[in-house]
Amino acid sequence: MRRTGTTRRGALTATGALALGTVLTGCGGDDEGAGGKRPAHSGAGAATSAKAEKALREKAVRDGALLLARYDLVAEAHPATAAGLVPLRAAVAEHGKALAPPRAKGEPKGDKAPPAPAGPVSADPKAAVRELAAAERRRADGYGEALLTAGPELARLLASVAAAAAAHAYLLTELAEETAV
Repeated sequence: MRRTGTTRRGALTATGALALGTVLTGCGGDDEGAGGKRPAHSGAGAATSAKAEKALREKAVRDGALLLARYDLVAEAHPATAAGLVPLRAAVAEHGKALAPPRAKGEPKGDKAPPAPAGPVSADPKAAVRELAAAERRRADGYGEALLTAGPELARLLASVAAAAAAHAYLLTELAEETAV
């Protein structure tokens, strides 16, 4: 008998299609509406925009570092879940690298120790993985909201990372169901 409902493959396909659609929509030419003319930007507006983008990127990196620490705590507390968490954790680490603000020439690298996540990990492995899924959902929602204020290039990146975070939330929910207590 064929299983009905949402499958992992179907969810990942849909998530990928949404991310691709978002990226392709963001690649459209927005200059046509202005008669082919680019809007004039003042130097002060560009500087403010650059500062806002840098702050947005720094917040995304901090949030990613907190999530990575949370993945590590769950894997350490519940070794049976570690194998399922490794690829998702690796993707979160790559997202952090992609979102990191570009450094100015001569600026120190500034690798700070990641902040410790708040609160202990649940003693129940299913609950701990569900908490990770909820954190990924919050991350996806946060990046979705950040799209409204981000510049075009950063918005495309945030859309991709938000789609990945939504897929992670789904996969973590499935992992929680498969996890033995």
